[in-house]
Amino acid sequence: MMKKAKEDVSGAWYACAGPEQDIVVATRATLSRNLANFPFPDKLNDSESERIQSIVFDAFNFLKNAKDFQAVSVCKLDGIGNKIMHERGILFDSKGKKTGLVLRNDGKISCTVNTDDHLKISSFVPGLGIEVASNSVYEIDNELQKRIQFAASYEFGYLTYSVLNSGSGLSVVVKLYLPACSLLGSINSIVKNISADGFNLLACYGSGGGNALSGFGTKGTSLGSYYIVVPKSSAGGSELDQIASVQCAVQNILKEERAARKICKAQHITEISNYALRSLALAKSSFFVSLREAIDIVSGVKFGKDMEVFSGIEESELHALLYRVQEGHLEYVLDNGKFKFEKDIQDNRPRKIERLRALILQEAFENIEK
Repeated sequence: MMKKAKEDVSGAWYACAGPEQDIVVATRATLSRNLANFPFPDKLNDSESERIQSIVFDAFNFLKNAKDFQAVSVCKLDGIGNKIMHERGILFDSKGKKTGLVLRNDGKISCTVNTDDHLKISSFVPGLGIEVASNSVYEIDNELQKRIQFAASYEFGYLTYSVLNSGSGLSVVVKLYLPACSLLGSINSIVKNISADGFNLLACYGSGGGNALSGFGTKGTSLGSYYIVVPKSSAGGSELDQIASVQCAVQNILKEERAARKICKAQHITEISNYALRSLALAKSSFFVSLREAIDIVSGVKFGKDMEVFSGIEESELHALLYRVQEGHLEYVLDNGKFKFEKDIQDNRPRKIERLRALILQEAFENIEK
C-alpha cells in the first residue's frame, strides 16, 4: 500500500485559518431569494424551471468577477460530485426540477437555483466570520438585483418559500466544537438559553450517545461534540439586528465553553488525556476507519491539542479533516489517485475507502508530539 494519500487542499476555504478556531469550525451565511412573477419551485413546470435557471446563470455572467464562477445543472454532476456538494454544505436537496448550481472557483461562494427557493446565495468562512460571510452574500445579492427582480413586499420583506425565512431572507449558521460543555453535561442548558434567544443548537454529525473513544457516557449528545447554531427565523428585525443577535448568541456559547475547558483542565485532565491518546493510537494503528470513527478521532485529537496533551497540528488542519474524511471526498481521491492496496481488498471499494481514510488521518497526525 502506498504510504501517502495526500490530496491538495491548500486552496480549499475549509483548510484555511480563521478567528476563534479553537471552538468555531466555520460560518455559513445564506440569502434566500425568489424571482418576481414566478411560482415557488415546488409549483414550477419544466419550462419555468429552465427559464429561472437561464435568468440566474445569465445574471452571474455580468458580475465584475464573472470569470471566477462556474454554472452547472445539478443533473449533470456525477454521483461523486453531487455527494461532495452535499458534504460541503452547498447542496441539501435537489428536487429534479432543473436544479442549478453556481460556484466560485475557491468554493467560498455558491448559489443554488430551484431548490426550496429560486436562489440561495451562500458564503463560507473558516472560523467565526458572521459579518464577513454576510457581507459576501449581500455583495452578490446587490449585483444580481441589477439584472433580476426579486419578489418582495413592504409588509413581509423578501418573499420566501418558508414564512420563517421571509423578511431579510438571511440565515447564518455557525458550526461549533463543544467538548468541554459535553463532558460537563451543560449542553442542555445551552440549548435552553439560545432557544430563548431565537436559535436552535443541533447535532452536526448525528447523535454520539456513549462514544467508545471518549468514555464520556451519554453526557455528549452529538458525535464528536460538533454542533451547529441555527436561527429559528429570519422574519423579524433588520439584517443588522439578526447579525448582532447571532453574534451575541455565539459569543455567549464561546464564553461558556472556555469556562468549561478551564474546569476540565483542572478536574478532568486524565479523562481527556485518555480520550485524546486513544484517538491518536486508533488512528495510527488502524487499517480501516469508518466515517463515524474518524469524526470521533478528530474530536479526540482536537481536545487533546486544546488541553495541551500534545502539539504538532494546527486547528485548520483538524477542521479540514472533517471534510477530507467524508465519503464523497474520499471517492474522488480514490478515483483520481494511484494507490496500490493490499491484495485482499483490491476489489472491495468500501474497504478501500476506509483504508484511504485511515491513511489520511495517519498522515495528518504524523507530526503530533506529546
